[in-house]
This record gives sequence, C-alpha cells and structure tokens, in this order.
Amino acid sequence: MRSGLILSLALGTATIASAQRTPPGEAAGDHATLRAAANTRPDSRGTGPYPAVRQVDATLAAHVLYRPADLAALGGRKLGVLVWGNGGCSADGASARFHLAEIASYGYLAIAPGKVLSGPGAPAVPPPPPDTTPRKLAVETSADDVRAGITWALSENQRKGSPYYQRIDPRLVAVAGHSCGGLQALQVAGDPRVHAVIVHNSGVFSDGSNPIAGMAVNKSLLRTLHTPVLYVLGGTGDIAYPNGTDDFRKIDHVPAMLLNLPVGHGGTFLDANGGRVARVAAGWLEWQLRGDKTAAQLFTGKDCGLCTDAQWTVERRGID
Repeated sequence: MRSGLILSLALGTATIASAQRTPPGEAAGDHATLRAAANTRPDSRGTGPYPAVRQVDATLAAHVLYRPADLAALGGRKLGVLVWGNGGCSADGASARFHLAEIASYGYLAIAPGKVLSGPGAPAVPPPPPDTTPRKLAVETSADDVRAGITWALSENQRKGSPYYQRIDPRLVAVAGHSCGGLQALQVAGDPRVHAVIVHNSGVFSDGSNPIAGMAVNKSLLRTLHTPVLYVLGGTGDIAYPNGTDDFRKIDHVPAMLLNLPVGHGGTFLDANGGRVARVAAGWLEWQLRGDKTAAQLFTGKDCGLCTDAQWTVERRGID
C-alpha cells in the first residue's frame, strides 16, 4: 500500500503546483518571488501513511526535525533517518520543509541543519538591500553539521527516555541534499553509517574551479561512495547539469542512476508536498533501505516506472 502510493504519485503525468516551480532559465528574482509566496503556506504533512510534523528538539537545537507526528502509529516499523544538506548550504532548516515532510510521512526522521528561517514560525526579517558585488558563495553550514544529525539520531535511539528510544533502525540511514547541500551530502556519503545517497541539482565542480568559499571538494570525493547513488537534476536548464552529469559519468564503482526532470535548478521543492521529486526520493529510500519491491519498480527493469514516463530522462549504471 505504501509503495503503491509512491509509485502512483511519482508517475502521474500531471505536475503538482507547477506554477510554483522555477522553469529552466527563469531569473533568480522570479524564484525569490515564488519562494516568498511559498513562505506564506502552512507546513505540509506529506502524503505517506504517517502524517508528518516539523519540530525543533532542545537536544539538537541547531537543527530542524521532520518526523511522523504519531510515533506509536508506526507499530513495529522502525524509523529510517535522512540527514539533509540545505540548498546554498544555508542555515535555514525549513528551506526544504515540504520535501522533508513528504519523506518523513513514509516513516523517516529527516534532519536538516540550521534554524527555522522560512515558513511558519520564522522570524520577521526585512530583506537585505540588493548587493551587486561579485563574490564567492559562502557556506553557513558544513558537512559536519549534516553528519551531526546521524550521530544524534543514533544516540537518541539508545537513550532511555527519548521519544526515539529503540524506534530507529541504524541500517536505515541515508544522506541527501540540494545544490550546495548536495555537495555536503557527497562529503558525508563515505560515512560507513550511511546506506543510501541522493544528490539533488548538484555535482562536484571540475577540479580547481570550486566557486564556494569554505568548501573544499573535488572529483576524488566520488571515490568515497560505497552505496548506490541517485542524482536528480532539473534538465539542461539546471545550472548544476554539467557537474551532475559529469559526476555520473565518472562513478563506475557503485551502482548509479541519473534522473532529469526539466524544471530547472529549483527542482520541485516549492511544490505541494515537495512535488514529483519528493515522491521519487521517497521511493529510492524505500527501495534502497527497506528493500521494497514495489518501490524498486520505479528504478529497475527495462520498463521501469521512470523509464516509461516521458517527463523523465533516465540513465543507469549497475542498477539492474
């Protein structure tokens, strides 16, 4: 039932809230307008069987959590864990709130570094004046901040009195991230506690061309992957398209899959419940971490669900 829901939602030809997505080539200012509109919308609870809630826990106050609201409803089903790298490596742990709530609604504890800086509960901060000075993008969070979510979750799984006590399966740990946060995901992917990886709208810059201050990455990072990896790009209009596709070409030691949906660099993160990309991400996690055979049908076989959907472009290596 759970996987069938993932399958049907991921493959529907109609897009969800498509007007809120940044089309390929759309100006950043337009995207900012769309994000401002998204900030007025309430948190979502996801479409999975366990309606999600967003929280901040005092024992991990520099992160934002997304989890099933009623943990008892899981019964004997253990929580998986997804640690997340924010777009722009920002300190806004609510920047992908629709996407992460969708993941959580399938029985996951999703953890993003930072504070709630957008959406409900965010502080009212006037926008900064326009700054046209050329400079490198500077990170506000690090891969260590992303990795800290794993350590905390597994510790809470062992701490008596924690709401997560013995509710987490340490084998169900994944890392993902968007754009700059996708690079953070790759930095964390080599951690032996990680068992699934998703890179959204991202890829390692050609060696020597990294424009991000405070982040040192090169293509050798790809050799640290020890699990199958999924790249989800926004088509040729995605600024990360060259880097992400080059990563995929260079990964030859673990199974890899490259998906393109022509929606640009912003993906579907502003769509209701994270849009089509969130459902595909949930399917990947259900297959990779839980071995769900129905979810696997999205990705495997000659006539895989995504392979036969005209809106997606699919490349695979070692997946079957």
